[in-house]
Amino acid sequence: MALGNFDGVHRGHQRVVAPILHEPGGDFRSTVVSFWPHPKAFFTGRSHPLLTPIEEKAQVLGQLGVEQFVVLPFDQALADLTPDAFTEQILIERLQARAIAVGADFHFGKGRSGSAERLRDVAASFGVPVTIVPLVLDVEGRISSSRIRSALTAGDLVTANELLGRPYAIAGRVESGQQLARTLGFPTANLAVAPEKLLPRWGVYAVRSQLEDGTVVAGIANIGQRPTVDGSGRIAVEVHLFDWSGDLYGQALTIELFHFLRGEQRFGSLTELQTQIARDCAIARDGLPAVTRTTA
Repeated sequence: MALGNFDGVHRGHQRVVAPILHEPGGDFRSTVVSFWPHPKAFFTGRSHPLLTPIEEKAQVLGQLGVEQFVVLPFDQALADLTPDAFTEQILIERLQARAIAVGADFHFGKGRSGSAERLRDVAASFGVPVTIVPLVLDVEGRISSSRIRSALTAGDLVTANELLGRPYAIAGRVESGQQLARTLGFPTANLAVAPEKLLPRWGVYAVRSQLEDGTVVAGIANIGQRPTVDGSGRIAVEVHLFDWSGDLYGQALTIELFHFLRGEQRFGSLTELQTQIARDCAIARDGLPAVTRTTA
């Protein structure tokens, strides 16, 4: 098993997961063990925006070849366990670990008092080997979830996607909206997104969307409060798919963000908004990969 929070499942996390992957079958399952809620949210009592909520994390891990994803409820009882007790009671006895991988900066147990080295020593007494994976660095330092959050908040998709090793994605189900964009000639799908999902800088993005049937379609997405057409202050994620029509209500949709086109702005009229959306679409078409529609 690989052990950690793995929020984002970025390039550093992928290096930690790599040692546990193997050909399917046999007596062992490659397993990632994580926690819910995020320990920061538990200790502060405040919501902690996540790069990958549980369902998204499970999907990304599955794509890497992980066979089993175990989520431990992070409560006071778990937080109070000493490093030795956590290793023996949770990892060895309950989860039946046979080999463990962690990052070099991994800390666990009451007050984060346990280190990766302590885990290795305790697990060794049960005959369980622990692989300590070195930190993954680039020219700016350690690849981390916090760096990715900062880049997304700034609308810096180049940095965020490089650190992730893939485009940042937002998943949700299509819900009914005001249908105003349809009257402007640019129908949109409105995504209901997990409340804990970290949304990037408000504005317009060039995206690729994967539909529930596996179809992949290029388009643009608007993330924000839609100040020209909606005074409610509600944050919305809207996607316009290029050269596509159909009923998506209730379907699961995942959008991958490739380019930040512009920040959110208020327009003086719907005509001005319509003109700008047309410009956004033209720019996005030029900047996205050449294939605008494929079927998985």
